[in-house]
Amino acid sequence: MESANAPAVIDRRGFLNWAGRGVGAVALAALLQRDSAQGAVAQAPSALTPHWAARAKRAIHIVLVGGLSQVDSFDYKPGLAKFHGKSMAGGDKPDVFFGQVGLIRQSDWEFKQRGRSGLWVSELFPHIATAADELTLIRSMVAETSNHTPATFQQNTGFRLNGFPVLGSWLSYGLGSVNDNLPAFVVIPDSRQLPPGGSINWTNGFLPAQHQGVTFRASGTAVDNLFPARPMRPETEQDSRALLASMNRRHLEARGDEDALAARVRSYELAARMQMAVPEVTDLDGETPATREMYGVGAPETNDFGRGCLLARRLLERGVRFVQLFSGGALGSPRINWDGHEDMKANHSQEARRIDRPVAALLHDLRRHGMLDDTLVLFTSEFGRTPFTQSAANTVGAGRDHNQYGFTNWMAGAGLKPGYSYGQTDDVGWKSVEDVVSYHDFHATVLHLLGIDHKRLTFYHSGIRRRITDVSGEVIRGILA
Repeated sequence: MESANAPAVIDRRGFLNWAGRGVGAVALAALLQRDSAQGAVAQAPSALTPHWAARAKRAIHIVLVGGLSQVDSFDYKPGLAKFHGKSMAGGDKPDVFFGQVGLIRQSDWEFKQRGRSGLWVSELFPHIATAADELTLIRSMVAETSNHTPATFQQNTGFRLNGFPVLGSWLSYGLGSVNDNLPAFVVIPDSRQLPPGGSINWTNGFLPAQHQGVTFRASGTAVDNLFPARPMRPETEQDSRALLASMNRRHLEARGDEDALAARVRSYELAARMQMAVPEVTDLDGETPATREMYGVGAPETNDFGRGCLLARRLLERGVRFVQLFSGGALGSPRINWDGHEDMKANHSQEARRIDRPVAALLHDLRRHGMLDDTLVLFTSEFGRTPFTQSAANTVGAGRDHNQYGFTNWMAGAGLKPGYSYGQTDDVGWKSVEDVVSYHDFHATVLHLLGIDHKRLTFYHSGIRRRITDVSGEVIRGILA
């Protein structure tokens, strides 16, 4: 007779509950059979051969949702103060998303030249400013739309429509995984809310399903349903895994190598391996108190994003190819993103306080660990903000509208000119006028640094050889070291 504390023999209902809620345990059924000819599940296709020696082995992508104001952060325009309170020059009314064109407004933050490079960075980001000599600013970005959701899709996929593979999925497909126990592509959403479009922002699109981003939480339970809902005896668990392996094998044999089914089984196998890896990688207590403090872990405003940035570094150390962190959630009120329509100073101050210290810590920490020379850090927003205020009346209002015509992204790390500024906007930061960069160019450059020719990383879908850069895109040679 079993003792009162012994795990019970699993019944039919218990088996179904275990199968549904303990995906890691379910995964082991296929995992245990992986090496046998009869039990093997179709494995993922191997990664493509790099097209040249990669400067970067891995990447972190920090996504600012809502539209960071370039003229209040990284694109210093003395003309804003000179023309403060005046109308935009020219006969045509500027074409903006809400059609409310107020007067030119100077920045609410003081700009200073930083580091040995002398890059101009505003007091909106005083901590990131300390890493100015690591930054490669692209001050001439343009987007194809000023509508948040399609612009966010374009930032991630190169296309304004949803359903296309995101950058992380393309990198998973092209480079494969280094660590069999962790996903190649991990996403850490904003703890407050998902971005516009939700999980479509880390979709594999038409690529094999295994390349979809896997979401982690930086606080609390990192991955849902990774462990069984309740313990069971080892012999019961082993028999249940064997049964499930047989069911999976018969299911695949009956339906052929169907991508969604095979990918699901592979995801269960990965989940089993993650049972061993995830608790260790997400345990930030393994870091020194000084490191946690540097990232702002434990501080009220920076704790969430600080934990995300520190987790991202730990994931990259363990072989994850691409980690994406989102700053900002869905649109609407209250503003928990960078969409500063009503009050730029209040909105951007709120969001910058959450990420400034953690992002700076990430850059300094990667350098300290000797990782920045082969890691690519990306800091992007779907578009920028107007140099004039959003106001129905001819006044100097407090907010700024969307601006697809000129904004700033930056990169840092492998293969780039550090402490460098590329391209420029006009005198007030309204439109890009020199060395204009599209998101196709941006993506082509990211792939290039990771050893991939963007024209050759393709996938046949619906009669077309698809690629993230569609039929355009040029590597930004001027920023390469």
